[in-house]
Amino acid sequence: MPPKDPELEELKKELNESIAKIQEAQKAQADVTMESACSAVDPAPKIKLVCKRLLKGHINKVNCVHFSGDSRHLVSGSLDGKLIIWDIYTGNKTQVIPLISAWVMSCTLSKTGNFVASGGMDNQCTVHDLNNRDNTGVAKVCRELLGYEGFLSCSRFLDDSNLLTGSGDMRVIHWNISTGEMVHEWFGHSGDVATMSLSPDNNTFLTGSVDRTIKLWDVRDPKECKQTFWGHKSDVNSVCFHPSGTCFASASEDKTSRLWDIRSDQQVTEYKPPTANSGFTSCGLSKSGRYLFSGSDDNQVHIWDVLKTTHIGTMQGHENRITSLSVAEGGFGIATSSWDMNVRVWGI
Repeated sequence: MPPKDPELEELKKELNESIAKIQEAQKAQADVTMESACSAVDPAPKIKLVCKRLLKGHINKVNCVHFSGDSRHLVSGSLDGKLIIWDIYTGNKTQVIPLISAWVMSCTLSKTGNFVASGGMDNQCTVHDLNNRDNTGVAKVCRELLGYEGFLSCSRFLDDSNLLTGSGDMRVIHWNISTGEMVHEWFGHSGDVATMSLSPDNNTFLTGSVDRTIKLWDVRDPKECKQTFWGHKSDVNSVCFHPSGTCFASASEDKTSRLWDIRSDQQVTEYKPPTANSGFTSCGLSKSGRYLFSGSDDNQVHIWDVLKTTHIGTMQGHENRITSLSVAEGGFGIATSSWDMNVRVWGI
């Protein structure tokens, strides 16, 4: 190992001391805990979610899954080099899209279901127009967004013309898909950007990073991040806005999921499984915001009562690491992807 740089070590120490001071000041302002504030609230009913659809079609690890705005169609991306658009009502594939690079790490559908964006270790974001197909029936590429110096890890559509992306070069970029031009570029993370979540009003968004922080950004302000949240002790793999837009959940490699309040600028509570043996890869909140779902390396999705902070069950069926989780906008389904090469859709 190279010798430690004394100046760098001193800066790290100074940074950690500053973070500790901020967290102490936040705790001093926290006059009540989540548990005590919700002590009079009745526990949420225990729910038993079962696999309604087992979607088979990929022949390698499935790394990502995402619902469109109609809650009927979803996209999955796999290391077999293909995107598949599924109709969960029938369980059928509506489109299979071969990719130039098999190393796909991120895929997302626009709310309208007209476009799908994907990318990964090819260091670019490719946008396909699902309504415009070539003579073989494959969706045509309508835009290739270049300029990344690291892998594409996450993306979300603001609308059919605007896309946000996060990447391994620590940048977040707002693209105009119609022109292919970069609208804004944000810097702030000191490690790979790993995950992204849009607020209900589409004006703000969250990013989580391997630098163990979560940052809140405003789409309308190209200058800097609005808030930074510290607390996780390892990579932040997933973030998800609460339907209220005032708080959000996160999932981390440190084997915890957490709830954060934007108004008080700090963590509200922490969620741990009965046996914390594996890190969390993904998370999602129910439409009511009362249930938290976190996909894990232990092949299960863990469920908590958000207000009572109690672990109330698991979703079991995958045979390998769960990589991604997406809650349908309509609130009636949850999709998960896994290294077992399958996509599962869960419901009551």
